[in-house]
Amino acid sequence: MANITFKNNPVTLLGSEVKVGDKAPDFTVLANDLSEVTLNDSKGKVRLISVVPSIDTGVCDAQTRKFNEEAAKFDNVEVLTVSVDLPFAQKRWCGANGIENVQTLSDHRDLSFAEAYGVHIQELRLLARAVFVVDSSDEVTYVEYVSEATNHPDYDAAVEAVKNAK
Repeated sequence: MANITFKNNPVTLLGSEVKVGDKAPDFTVLANDLSEVTLNDSKGKVRLISVVPSIDTGVCDAQTRKFNEEAAKFDNVEVLTVSVDLPFAQKRWCGANGIENVQTLSDHRDLSFAEAYGVHIQELRLLARAVFVVDSSDEVTYVEYVSEATNHPDYDAAVEAVKNAK
């Protein structure tokens, strides 16, 4: 498993670590209207999956805004932001911040995504900051588990991975 810290304290990640070349694991999360969303719902598209501990914090806010801005430049790419925030809070945050190109998804109910992608922080019941790119044939082409959960991911590398995915 990836070794990460949260505010410089080591934390335990639960679930299965995902690596480049793996078949992307399926998951079930909730959309803002409480409907279930799975990986299969975006089949045939490239997916950039941005994982944040809580959308309502500074780095998570900036990460979601950055990928929202980048999403407007992509064709046939689905940008998903996953956190354990409640769907109502995600919807309110998106509305207040003009986020229209990213789909926010809640893993609060089952931690299905967290377990499938190895981002469940056991001590906090939050998700570790990470970015995954999944191509249109469901192969993982890019993985970043951010080593310090309060740091930013490598935006440029993630965007380049999306451009190179088919």
